Amino acid sequence: MTSKNTKNLKEMSREIYLICKNSSVFKILQITIYDKFFVLVIIGLINYLIVEGYLMNRIKIPDWKRAVIKVGSSLIAPDGKGCSSKYTLAIANFIIQNHNQGREIILVSSGAVAAGLATQPSLKAKSNRSIPEKQALAAIGQSLLMQSWSRYFDFPCAQILLTMDGLNNRERYINAKNTLNELLNLKTLPIVNENDTVAVEELKVGDNDNLAAYVAVLSEADILIICTDIDGLFDDNPKKNKNAKLIPVVENINAEIYALASDTNNPISTGGMRTKIEAAEKAIAGGIDTLIINGTNPKSFDKIMNGSFYGTYIKKLKTPVAAKKHWLMHTIKNEGKVLIDEGAKNVLLKKGASLLASGVIKIEGHFTVGSAISIVYSDKNNETIIAKGITQYNSQELNQIKGKKSSEIESILGYLNHKEVIHRSDMVLIKN
Repeated sequence: MTSKNTKNLKEMSREIYLICKNSSVFKILQITIYDKFFVLVIIGLINYLIVEGYLMNRIKIPDWKRAVIKVGSSLIAPDGKGCSSKYTLAIANFIIQNHNQGREIILVSSGAVAAGLATQPSLKAKSNRSIPEKQALAAIGQSLLMQSWSRYFDFPCAQILLTMDGLNNRERYINAKNTLNELLNLKTLPIVNENDTVAVEELKVGDNDNLAAYVAVLSEADILIICTDIDGLFDDNPKKNKNAKLIPVVENINAEIYALASDTNNPISTGGMRTKIEAAEKAIAGGIDTLIINGTNPKSFDKIMNGSFYGTYIKKLKTPVAAKKHWLMHTIKNEGKVLIDEGAKNVLLKKGASLLASGVIKIEGHFTVGSAISIVYSDKNNETIIAKGITQYNSQELNQIKGKKSSEIESILGYLNHKEVIHRSDMVLIKN
């Protein structure tokens, strides 16, 4: 509720009182000054409940057992002087309350670079820092960040540093999943961050909103809570338009929702709200409800503890994507693509078949066996990605066997890895 809305409510209360004061109702009932005071108290109470969100935009969130909470650098180091308790104290209190009630929390925390920067005045003055400098700051800041969080809790905390490379590898992905589950079994708070000290640009997740979504799916969380510095998703920029309205519930993430978060003139959208919508899309596809809340307001957490909510609630899909297919669709990155003919397109879409070499007409990119590639159909006017999957052949091999029958592969290559280029169990169809 904005200050303007609060002011309007106060003005409305005054108007109601003046109407009552000048009406015959008061005279007929011969209400005394004390009765008038009582009326104003009731009106004030109603206004308070509205302002606090109890009578307006009150949303009941589903029960949950396991949550991933994402906290950004602006909440960790709001003044740019290292880790601060200004906002994290309320977040820690929320974690403690839920831990004491038997719920499981995984914390995805930014702030390592900001924490490290506070110890290095010479680097703080630089506007363009080199990659080694940024990685060194992250290395310095990781321990400071862990200390900052650990001081709040009387139960163990564990640091987990992930990279996109680790998430792309199915075996390492499963190992990370098992580690998280074991830490939660041990009543420990996992604190996750991207491993900026070793990650190169092309293997970075890039932002902790999307990292939090990956972690939520990895850990099979019930809910993803993304903390930011505004109340949620609005129909316009609330920092420029005082009449902008909060969108309390999002049933489906589509182009219209992305348009609200992708306005390049909107300071909250660049690397801000858009990445939160991207993260929510990944989470809800995995059957995880997503909340975007104002992490600067302690009452945001009080409401969740009471079973209500003020912010933007993005509902999970009614039919979640299976775990492996979700990994294929949202986690592992494409290394190339194959263009297929109409016959292959039809059997993939209508029969759920595997992709055979006979249906492949063109290969683009350089990739190895086990890489994720897009399956594309071109109708001359445009290209449509219809599926994504794990290839059983590298790009060089595919160029040799494209358009050939499976029975011809061994005679062409001298060996047969698989009859299929991409097996249907290693493929996910893309809805367009």
